Amino acid sequence: MSTLKGKVALVTGGSRGIGAAIARRLAREGAAVAITYAASPAKAAEVVHAIEAAGGRAVAIRADSSDVEAVRSAVAQTVKTLGRLDVLVNNAGVAAITPIDQVSLEEFDRLMAVNVRGLFVATQEAVRHMGEGGRIINIGSVSGDVALAPGMAVYGATKGAVAGLTRGWARDLGARGITVNNVQPGPVDTDMNPADGPLATQFKGQIAVQRYGHADEVASLVAYLAGPEGAFVSGASLNIDGGFTA
Repeated sequence: MSTLKGKVALVTGGSRGIGAAIARRLAREGAAVAITYAASPAKAAEVVHAIEAAGGRAVAIRADSSDVEAVRSAVAQTVKTLGRLDVLVNNAGVAAITPIDQVSLEEFDRLMAVNVRGLFVATQEAVRHMGEGGRIINIGSVSGDVALAPGMAVYGATKGAVAGLTRGWARDLGARGITVNNVQPGPVDTDMNPADGPLATQFKGQIAVQRYGHADEVASLVAYLAGPEGAFVSGASLNIDGGFTA
């Protein structure tokens, strides 16, 4: 596959889970890939090694998405190391399930810093380097549309903000030939929300196809949006949730 041959992609939070699957898939499509990580250097190295072993080109950059300067530096390092930037996948995110009367301001600020401000900063920096055909792909959540469980209000608010930014940026950047989209996974089997975790029984009962999603399935949708066939999709929030919100 070579739909992204000659392109460069940056995937934030690309050391594990959905982000790692996206990085590997974009590399399979021919892109050189940079990933950021905050606290998993070994996992990041595994992703880079897998891509290189398959004949691709990859680099891992340490950057906590709550750190504005680190995010800006990650974009700059991607361009310096790989030569350009065509695709930004804003995947880095944190989650918390905490009742409203127990949410600390520190937790609130952390979710907003990573899920919203970090995404904003990465996008602002990335578009300075993108030309026509550029792609911004945000990884949101169906939590931006529906309240999945008690205690998820703040997380859901951050993902609702991602959907709003996506629509606005699609307008801002459309004339420059840059598309902006929001992929909204439902329950996906990852470290953050394992298929045998504490919420699994509740969630599986709500999923029309009666199973959790796989990270590679989310990566497939991202690859479509990043490639030439996704050129006329912009400003969309696309649910990939097995009918969870049907």
